[in-house]
Amino acid sequence: MTLLDAPVFDAARERRNQNLLYGAVGLLVVLFIGGWLVSGMPVDWPWRWWTHFRGRMTVNHFLTAVEQNDLPKAYGVWFHDPNWQQHANNYAAYPFDRFQQDWSSNSSANEYGAIQSHKILAARMSGNVLLMGIRINGRQSKNLFIDYDPQTHALGFSPVELYLGP
Repeated sequence: MTLLDAPVFDAARERRNQNLLYGAVGLLVVLFIGGWLVSGMPVDWPWRWWTHFRGRMTVNHFLTAVEQNDLPKAYGVWFHDPNWQQHANNYAAYPFDRFQQDWSSNSSANEYGAIQSHKILAARMSGNVLLMGIRINGRQSKNLFIDYDPQTHALGFSPVELYLGP
């Protein structure tokens, strides 16, 4: 085959290949933006979006169980152990009795009273944990700060407070 024997240009094939390329790029952009929206629109690197998604989901499960006053389920979510009753002695550092004092709707130690609603206002990675600022019952004066450990999938009280605005 010589230079003068080049194949005939196929416009339909070229258009089809171009449409496939544009479609693939468009799909990647839509998936990227969709992943960002599903993970809660974090201001973080894309490889940490899965941690944001899992952390927000875990906190929502935990606070929904507290709102329904299902404290045994909430305790299991807190430690990421749904069968915690079978080995409750593993959690002696934060026993269930103390958990009930902190989260029960009729406890005097609960600073929020009966928890009826929650909203995650901010989530930021700090070191190897995800810190979350949560507004409980619409109260702006005393927000809840919880951290989520992506290694153990457990929750904890955060010693760090996030700025949640005025």
